[in-house]
Amino acid sequence: MAGGLARALTLGTAAFALSGCVVAVGNQSAAPVAPATVAGVPAGMQYLYGSGEAGAASRQAYAGLVRYVNQYLRDRTTLRRMPLQAVLAPNATLAQPAQLPCTGKPAVVFDVDETVLLNTGYEYADARGGLGYDAARWERWERSDGRATRAVPGAVEGLAALRAAGVTVVFNTNRNAATAEYTEAVLNRAGLGPAKHGETLFLKGDAPGGSGKDARRALIASKFCVVALVGDQLGDFSDLFNAGLKPAERRAAADAPAVANLWGNGWFVLPNPVYGTALAGDFDDVFPNDLRWSDPGARKE
Repeated sequence: MAGGLARALTLGTAAFALSGCVVAVGNQSAAPVAPATVAGVPAGMQYLYGSGEAGAASRQAYAGLVRYVNQYLRDRTTLRRMPLQAVLAPNATLAQPAQLPCTGKPAVVFDVDETVLLNTGYEYADARGGLGYDAARWERWERSDGRATRAVPGAVEGLAALRAAGVTVVFNTNRNAATAEYTEAVLNRAGLGPAKHGETLFLKGDAPGGSGKDARRALIASKFCVVALVGDQLGDFSDLFNAGLKPAERRAAADAPAVANLWGNGWFVLPNPVYGTALAGDFDDVFPNDLRWSDPGARKE
């Protein structure tokens, strides 16, 4: 979802860590293998910024989000009950993801980068120049006018539908609090606003925890009933996913019954094969022994 200025980002790594939404995985000690390229463009960028499939997946996620929120609001009115928030309680674990009770006006919390806003211009500069991450360059990007960004497909319409239903749209991003006015402006320019720092826009530095978002989520949940969370990284839903888990453990946690039920039911994830905590794991992590195949017809050298 939503900077992570401690991230390491080079064109030769698949673990791009754009400051909008990344929390570093503590156990990642080596750079992953460089992504495949076609015509010089990394495959993940081709998918996310250039493909119809990525646009379709994003629109599908936003359509599902709007349907879920409308049903939530109907249940809240007709059944006269207050469903739980999408934000986990302070004592929650991934094995027992207890949720906070719902009080106050309804809101949906969005990450920014690659969740509602595509940083196409920044990634173009990386791909074209073979550039490594530079904190000063990312800050210059945050301070840019936003002409080289565009809204994620489905985001403008989805956010408009939520606001029309009386739901407050809140952004929780790892862009820096020092550049708040620029983030407000870029969201407005893309048709995603309004966003007001400290009210509907929360940034790195607004609460303890650095790039972790739980403290900011708790702050937002104290002001609103958070109906849904939307992001492109697991850290956009809970910092527990980034608490030193190995890739296979992280995948298992996201797919365990207690958490699996939240996907599409309060938690909505957008595709991002370009950078972030998802791009980790060696052969043993990605291809466990019981899921390997050797071609019996392959020519032996």
